[in-house]
Amino acid sequence: MLLHNDRPVEMNGKARVVITGVGLSAPNGNGLVEFRRNLLDGESGIEKIETHYMGEVIAGVCHFDPLRYQKKKEVRRGTRAGSFAIYSTHEAIADSGLEITKLDKSRIGVYVGITEHGNVQTENEIYNFKQYNYNLDLWSHHQNPKTVANNPAGEVTLNMGITGPHYTLGGACAAGNIGLIHGMQMLVLGEVDLALAGGVSEVIHGFGIFLSFRNERALASHPDPRKASRPFDRDRNGVVCSEGGCICVLERLEDAVKRGAKIYGEIIGYAINSDAFDFVLPCAQGQAECMRLALKRARIAPEDVDIINTHATGTPEGDKVECQAIREVFGDSSNVYVNNTKSYIGHTMGAAGALELVGNLPSFEDHIVHQTINVDNLDPECALPNLVVNQPRQKDRVDCVLNNSFGMLGLNSVVIVRRFEK
Repeated sequence: MLLHNDRPVEMNGKARVVITGVGLSAPNGNGLVEFRRNLLDGESGIEKIETHYMGEVIAGVCHFDPLRYQKKKEVRRGTRAGSFAIYSTHEAIADSGLEITKLDKSRIGVYVGITEHGNVQTENEIYNFKQYNYNLDLWSHHQNPKTVANNPAGEVTLNMGITGPHYTLGGACAAGNIGLIHGMQMLVLGEVDLALAGGVSEVIHGFGIFLSFRNERALASHPDPRKASRPFDRDRNGVVCSEGGCICVLERLEDAVKRGAKIYGEIIGYAINSDAFDFVLPCAQGQAECMRLALKRARIAPEDVDIINTHATGTPEGDKVECQAIREVFGDSSNVYVNNTKSYIGHTMGAAGALELVGNLPSFEDHIVHQTINVDNLDPECALPNLVVNQPRQKDRVDCVLNNSFGMLGLNSVVIVRRFEK
């Protein structure tokens, strides 16, 4: 049982933080077991949906039951992002073996990464409002709590009675990683004894995200929606927008070991930096510097990394730039295998960093590197050594995973997780 205590916490970064629980909903599966199975089987979760004004679009849709942990009134009053956060948090707590009723809830922190929040609610409110000749009396009084930036994390605390700190971290598409990083930092600082951290996205339930990417000429298209998300392919033509959620239970190592917890891995390195380059265009130098800083903090060399899970979204420029950055840092290391998860689930925005990281954690046990799917014609500029395409690859051992997650306005984040061994 985790209770507040007055033991000194090391403030020099030596306190160790581990992942002991995972909860998720992805377009191709709920829960880590199903998600991982579908990654190894090459199962895409992309389909066609209808949205306001634009009609049919290609998107990643999660099929989960929000009523598993919420009442109908709570779902109606809350947000889709909040439901993802609540569902994923309950699943993560259950997976960790902790009993929430036995914890000191004032010592639990909730840290949820988001790309954007409030757009979906506002777009739909205006759309419905318009149908009734803009009758001001019909504007929902739930609009304010639905659109405040802390909403997804706040909904978790309301649902679970958590009285410790909660907030969301607006980190564009780097946000899932940033949620994990912040949760780890709060544990190291002794601010909390348990961190519930990750990211969520609900963007596909409004039309604005699709229209913006379309007008930027960066929205993916393909006759078969399952093949629309195709990072590294010569014919890639943009992003598949997706929803999703992933929350991890983070604990200090000593607490996890004391209670005999299952440990997925130890967070040993991280970095966040800014390109200061462009609103939307990526920068290889900034991405490379972020990876180098994470490796330095982890006190490992590039050749110590077994898997790089790439951010690559399927845009012509973005994929090429990230591959350039990886070459700068890792050269032609024969130990490093490279894969991509967005080829299965599209871009889950604020959830992407966390979802894509945890999809690779089972590699510590099965030693399999999941493939990048939909690579029919590899772009020579993306032909990295040991790029795993179309079929999974077996390794003798997997000890270290590096996860890239980059966002608009030049925000970069990297998380490195190592296999835990006693």
